[in-house]
Amino acid sequence: MDTSYVTASASSFEAFKTATLLKTLSVNSLITGEVGVGKKSLASYILPDAIALDASNYDELLITLESVNQIIITNLENSPNIKKVLDIVSSKNIRVIATAKSSYYNEITDNLFSIKFDIPPLCQRLEDIEQLVQKFTKEASLLFSTNEEFNMKNFKPDLSQNSNSLRRQVMISYLLQDIKDSELMDIIQNYLADRLGSNSDYKNFLHLYEAPLIKAGLNKFKSQLQLADKLGLNRNTLRKKITDNSAYL
Repeated sequence: MDTSYVTASASSFEAFKTATLLKTLSVNSLITGEVGVGKKSLASYILPDAIALDASNYDELLITLESVNQIIITNLENSPNIKKVLDIVSSKNIRVIATAKSSYYNEITDNLFSIKFDIPPLCQRLEDIEQLVQKFTKEASLLFSTNEEFNMKNFKPDLSQNSNSLRRQVMISYLLQDIKDSELMDIIQNYLADRLGSNSDYKNFLHLYEAPLIKAGLNKFKSQLQLADKLGLNRNTLRKKITDNSAYL
């Protein structure tokens, strides 16, 4: 089974079954879905030896089509002239596996792609998330040369860009879970270096300290009263700070 595409959920498994079938057929296929759902992974699984090009790389794509018998075209919706591209594909009998966003529709593509299937977003494939986190954790372990276990406590998956945002989140969380005070201060210093310059910067950037402190405290103590006591603040002061930082909590 292809290790780059997770199949824990029923819909992912069905998409993988379709891709496996397409490996044995000489037909063109269009895979649709949101960014980060695994379209390109499945396309590469179907045609492992094919060149993959984004449809926006129009000139390079036209040149490549002159010398290949199979190709993966990603983000079909980005093509400035999809008719010309598909005319060349048809005339040269080039096998193509293409990807596009879920809402993509073009009457021209209906005639070329015999099989079309959509990959649902991760929010509809919750069974896949744990396996993806494990996969990205292994990547992080190799990247940062450590065997540190990933602390899943208080981890809330960012699925805004499906596996793309989840992978980035795991990488950052893995790196930061044992960060030293000095390293954290260096990160904040570098962040602020190019942003300072107005007369109200102290107020403008105070949320960088207060918001995570309040959020972590509320998650840990579950009570504004207890958090106020732990922070040495009166309840009214804490309430005001929560209101001031509401956009970040």
